[in-house]
Amino acid sequence: MAELQRIPSLQHKIHSMYRILVVLLIFGVVSSITGATAQDVFSPDQIPQDVRLGELRNLNGYFPMQVVERAEQWRERRDRIRRRILVSQGLWPMPTRSDLNAVVHGRVDRDGYVVDRVFFESVPGHFVTGSLYRPKHRNGPCPAILSPHGHWEQGRMYDAGEEEVAKQIESGAEAFAIGGRHPIQARAVQLARMGCIVFCYDMTGVADSVQIAHRPDRWRHLDRPDDWGFMSVQADLRLQNMMGLQTWNSIRCIDFLLSLDDVDPARIGVTGASGGGTQSMIVAAIDNRITAAMPCVMVSTAMQGGCTCENAPLLRIDQGNVDIAAAIAPRPLGLTAADDWTVELETKGYPQLRHLYQMLGATNSLSAVFYTQFKHNYNQVNRHAMYEFFNRHFDLGFEKIEECDYVPLTLEEATVWNKTYPRPSGDQIGEVHEVELLKLATQDSDRRLRTLDPGSDDFHQIIGAGWETILGRRLDEVGEVTFEVTAETKRSGVKVQAGKLTHSEQGEQIPLLQLRPQSESIEGVVVWVGNAGKADLFDSERLNPLLAEFLDRGNMVLSADLFGQGEFLKYGLSEHAQRMWYQPSDHETGWRRFSGYTYGYNHSLFAQRTHDLLSMIRYAQGIVPANKITLIGLGRTAGPLAMAAASQSGDVVLGKVTVDVEGFRFESIRSHDDPMFVPGAVKYLDIEGLRFDSQHGD
Repeated sequence: MAELQRIPSLQHKIHSMYRILVVLLIFGVVSSITGATAQDVFSPDQIPQDVRLGELRNLNGYFPMQVVERAEQWRERRDRIRRRILVSQGLWPMPTRSDLNAVVHGRVDRDGYVVDRVFFESVPGHFVTGSLYRPKHRNGPCPAILSPHGHWEQGRMYDAGEEEVAKQIESGAEAFAIGGRHPIQARAVQLARMGCIVFCYDMTGVADSVQIAHRPDRWRHLDRPDDWGFMSVQADLRLQNMMGLQTWNSIRCIDFLLSLDDVDPARIGVTGASGGGTQSMIVAAIDNRITAAMPCVMVSTAMQGGCTCENAPLLRIDQGNVDIAAAIAPRPLGLTAADDWTVELETKGYPQLRHLYQMLGATNSLSAVFYTQFKHNYNQVNRHAMYEFFNRHFDLGFEKIEECDYVPLTLEEATVWNKTYPRPSGDQIGEVHEVELLKLATQDSDRRLRTLDPGSDDFHQIIGAGWETILGRRLDEVGEVTFEVTAETKRSGVKVQAGKLTHSEQGEQIPLLQLRPQSESIEGVVVWVGNAGKADLFDSERLNPLLAEFLDRGNMVLSADLFGQGEFLKYGLSEHAQRMWYQPSDHETGWRRFSGYTYGYNHSLFAQRTHDLLSMIRYAQGIVPANKITLIGLGRTAGPLAMAAASQSGDVVLGKVTVDVEGFRFESIRSHDDPMFVPGAVKYLDIEGLRFDSQHGD
């Protein structure tokens, strides 16, 4: 009959008077034992009850909002959503804000409004471009609205054409030919006529943003250890991605608007559709200067956004677009749906948002329209809902709003580049510029993070919080684990109990061996991290001599096949590579091979194995006090994993942590599917960041 040992949930952080000791063994004290396979827990016809063996999550999955029941819970949840966004974008901490060096020129005069051409530097040498719409005859302060355009051809210069607009008018989606042909200009014009300043800015690689392509289709040759480009291993190890650049551009757009004398800083809005909807909800979530946001046809529990500018490693783990949109609460939020991936918003996502706003006492700050008879759009029907939204929340004072025809900007009037201000060329564009841009980002990040005092609060709040987000689970979040003994044998004279360690809440189950000492009383527990799993316990039938010493002193020894080790290899996993998910493509290169499509939705294998170690430590806590637990990891796999688990122990101070990483550094990784690849690891000081965070407070 199977023996079941149950460990109660951890209800609060456990404090200990003992200090953690992290010993870095520069010279290997014990060699890695990789002999015969240890006893299997699962029979050939059994499969571990582990959800991680299923298909990888991807952008086409189901992402219901995580609901909280109390306002104080929401504040903690909101802060974690924001931090995950910022970390994923490479913006934790924020980069140095350099001078914008903004140029405003080439005013175009229209009926009720004027349009200026604008460009400024979000990063030295990298330009944000766009059109600045201003109401005529108003001295301010005026509300200001960011208007990211989304994935329409040529962005803010989009022209749907005569044939398409005729269809739109016939369907009731548009009221006027001009507004229907130029819908992105139309919303800026109407808002300006209503008294708002509107900045319609270009996505990276669209319209006047000519320095870097919007989607890097040729990038493999820039995947190198030095002078790398976007989508490379080194870029992802530092969380340098196209989405992060675009998000930073949006933040600098707010900086630009607030530099204008006629802008009211208490009324800053953002609205866009499709990819512009993604930009809108992201910047609203992370920047409190946005006081109202209306992301359109993007907030959904279904497809999360398909472009590289909408995906980043770490972004949608434990959250989806509805959670991200919710992070603005209780500030005003408006939404639209269409006959696309948002078609079910009214019943999936919106009710949870409504519950949140009601709980926060801000019911009137949430609104949505569900015109799902129309395909993916920001048409006149939805634009009208947006005008009403900003009219209400920005106190514009209109009783009736009617969108009127206008004279659209020509391409010559819209472009910011001319003879006086020529478009970037030479080293300002292409791969040279891309490499230089990432060099600047690396230098800025290193300058700020590598000078932090390892014992300081800043180090813990930046480096520690970065690693906490990357790893995605702390010891005090592990909850209940159970161990079921399935077999009991003797090897090398040692009583060995084989069984299943299960974390039911997370749907995780790993095979574990429990070596019991000869004595009845257990003096301590050793959690042994194997480079190849529990097979490292024995060399043939001979027990590792170091562990034999621990057993002789009355310690129990625990070792397991962490996810992707040992017995897990029978179920289609590889010991040499992580599983990857990419956008379907006929080519083995190109933007669809972005690692963010995998690591934006799934924990890295390293993080998953860290979770397993935390479950083992949690189990050990039910046997002995934390100060009687010894964590040992020796080797290029086991050492970093032991450090990672120790770093996430929080206030639970283990008796001893012994580590030898054998010179391993994350920076040495050369492929995205390397079993030790961890997005962001190098940004947060590589192995040293884990070591120091493990010692924080010691």
